[in-house]
Amino acid sequence: MQFSSSLLENAVNEFAKLPGIGKKTALRLVLHLLKQDSKEVGHFSEVIARMRKEIRFCQRCFNVADGDICSICANSMRKQDVICVVESIRDVIAIESTQQFNGTYHVLGGVISPLDGIGPDQLNIESLIHRAEKEEINELIFALNPNIQGDTTIYYLQKKLAAVASTHGRSIRITTIARGIAFGGELEYADEMTLGRSLQNRLPVENYVSRS
Repeated sequence: MQFSSSLLENAVNEFAKLPGIGKKTALRLVLHLLKQDSKEVGHFSEVIARMRKEIRFCQRCFNVADGDICSICANSMRKQDVICVVESIRDVIAIESTQQFNGTYHVLGGVISPLDGIGPDQLNIESLIHRAEKEEINELIFALNPNIQGDTTIYYLQKKLAAVASTHGRSIRITTIARGIAFGGELEYADEMTLGRSLQNRLPVENYVSRS
């Protein structure tokens, strides 16, 4: 792909770094911006720069937030005693789109994957255990991607939470979303109806782990 302008080429190369964006799509986006008013393009770049600079992560659940606590954790109308444990922020967005869940979340920031060099210490696991120890939690829902890494993470967390229950005399219901999500699939790409039904028909995690 030949360019008559190094500025245009540099812009295309930057857009092409985004996931799912090839050089042709990047060029189309850059040419679109060239047609826009300079104020609109300036506003676009300002919004992106401000997002990257000012966005925070909730100190309680690690979801994205504008302040120290995200809008979901701060919402008194939501069930604060129910926590849905997910791998990423994209999963929070996917579940919220179903409008079937009214609790809070805990974003692990990944799953245990020894082959990729990701262990429990690299995830937001200790903070989840701390919540289980300090908060009045009635139910923990595991909504991790149904694959080997997700199953390994669920098994590990189940053992950690069982120790918490034994030490503190707590009774926490631990469930996982139903197998409406195919094994090996990803929550992000599940349709809203399937994901919503999986949440409604969640199972005791003991049954899930024993069958996996």
